[in-house]
Amino acid sequence: MRGWLFSDHIPDHNGKANFENLLKIFQELMSQTGGSVEESLSWMTQLDAMYHLTDDDYTMSDFIEDLIEKGYIKETAWGSGKFRPTSKMNINIRKQAFEDIFGKINRTRSGRHSTRTTGKGDDYSSDLKNYEFGDRIENIALSESLKNAYINQGIDDFMMTEQDLEIHDTFYQSNMSTVLMIDISHSMILYGEDRITPAKKVAMALSEYIRTRFPKDSLDVLVFGDDAWQISIEDLPYLQVGPYHTNTVAGLELAHSLLQKRRNPNKQILLITDGKPTCIKKGKKYYKNPFGLDRTIMNRTLNLATRFKKLNIPITTFMIASDPYLREYVEMFTEANQGKAFYSNLDQLGEFILRDYSSRKGKRY
Repeated sequence: MRGWLFSDHIPDHNGKANFENLLKIFQELMSQTGGSVEESLSWMTQLDAMYHLTDDDYTMSDFIEDLIEKGYIKETAWGSGKFRPTSKMNINIRKQAFEDIFGKINRTRSGRHSTRTTGKGDDYSSDLKNYEFGDRIENIALSESLKNAYINQGIDDFMMTEQDLEIHDTFYQSNMSTVLMIDISHSMILYGEDRITPAKKVAMALSEYIRTRFPKDSLDVLVFGDDAWQISIEDLPYLQVGPYHTNTVAGLELAHSLLQKRRNPNKQILLITDGKPTCIKKGKKYYKNPFGLDRTIMNRTLNLATRFKKLNIPITTFMIASDPYLREYVEMFTEANQGKAFYSNLDQLGEFILRDYSSRKGKRY
């Protein structure tokens, strides 16, 4: 007779295993608290009291010592007792976000975007061509070249010349300049629903995805509320929502300014938001209207979307909320830009971004 044998749970007292498990929790708390080490450790202490995350063999004090010794946090000033995250912590959080969202994707080493146009690249097409000065030696079709030399020279006077060489033609591989826009208006945490955490987690994963797979690409990240400003990739884990309206125009104007500095002809904008635009700036004053679709705000926003279309810069919108006003706005915005739009819940957001970003890789704009 086959069955199951149950026994009491025997916890793993391996310090390394305990540290790795606690580190994952600590990283999540760091993201939630905006990068405050003290607040995160305070929350961990409370969680430890409730759920017994540590034991007598590996305590919270041991975990804090390991964080310091392993280079994840360091004191702001010698003997101050106050800590800040290190660059190692920031990189580790981005890597964890990448694994959480894009974990099933295997890394490649080429790091460029294949297109349907032949030219210099890493991916072979099915065609061969005669060797030309400047072609890469590793792309020589050895079997075909040897055959040509044999036909042209014969076996007795065998010698391979430049005229015998044939080259595997490759798909042209382009680079991409991307601006990622993240909505940090108050609605991203409205009614107790946390939309900013998965949004910035996707942004971290995307930055790690580009860094590892497409190292020649550029990625600029900006946030927008009443205004818009650029942030560094290192700031992503600690991004916080503010008491802001949604000034999509300000975000798009800054995105245009950032893309103008990139000489790469292939450009795109990825926009993560949960709402319609509710704010624009007129001179030094703000014009705000959170009710419905304001004609003045909408006209400015749609005019910019059309402008990006003329510049051949597609905008892909990821809407992480849904109501009739939002759907109407997104449809008008997408039509004006001839871009793409995804209506997704929070669990699907990462998958949709990866799918669309990968598909855009193979196109020249």
